[in-house]
Amino acid sequence: MSTPVELPVTWAPRRTRAVLLPVSALLVVLFVVIAVALPQNWQLNDRIAMVISGLVFAGAALMLARPRVSADAEGVTVVNFVRSRRLAWPEIVRVNFRQGDPWASLDLADGTALAAVGIQAGGGHRAAVAAARALRDLVESRGHRDIRAG
Repeated sequence: MSTPVELPVTWAPRRTRAVLLPVSALLVVLFVVIAVALPQNWQLNDRIAMVISGLVFAGAALMLARPRVSADAEGVTVVNFVRSRRLAWPEIVRVNFRQGDPWASLDLADGTALAAVGIQAGGGHRAAVAAARALRDLVESRGHRDIRAG
């Protein structure tokens, strides 16, 4: 077991967010500038469509910046690209983050698995491994214990 983590704690791919948040703002500004700079023969609805396109692209970038995993005394909240899910500690059986996996996954007591995209190798492999180990240690101390030999 590694050094215990103090609760509450949140893991999120900070580099990804640091890039995507400014890119989202830049996309909106860029598409607004393009809409204003369009030639005179473009109609108002074309300009509005251009601004809406920028908002859609920025929204997609913001969705990619959304993932995080938060743990507190009651359980874990996993926020992925579109959905989020709240889990009590006993619902989590095991934390997996194998070599080559893009992100951690959680084996759940109901036999399903849940991707934990907030702990991802894209934000730095060492940091992701440390986060997965810290979450694993929390799961082992607060929830189910994996009794399979391995």
